[in-house]
Amino acid sequence: MIARIWHGKISIESVDVYTDFLKHVAIPDYQKTVGFKGLTFLRQVRNGEVHFNLITFWENLEVIKNFAGQDFEKAKYYPEDNNFLLEFEEKVQHYEVFASVQLL
Repeated sequence: MIARIWHGKISIESVDVYTDFLKHVAIPDYQKTVGFKGLTFLRQVRNGEVHFNLITFWENLEVIKNFAGQDFEKAKYYPEDNNFLLEFEEKVQHYEVFASVQLL
């Protein structure tokens, strides 16, 4: 399994609207990709900004390419992100998952 990690940053004034967008548009988009295994969305308020870290889990790199395109290390953005994000990081990170425990 592969973990794909993205980071984004928005103004604190947009946190509720952007969180709602992520829940109702971005997450369903991930879920419809065959080979998608799950995700964890994290957010943290720091210095008047809200930082998001998205960790998605995928069967393999080929599945990620089906979602993100052949340049799978490039971050995928939605048109709506232009209304919220303070910067657009070009790349995401990928890690092989060798162990996972969830107790939620």
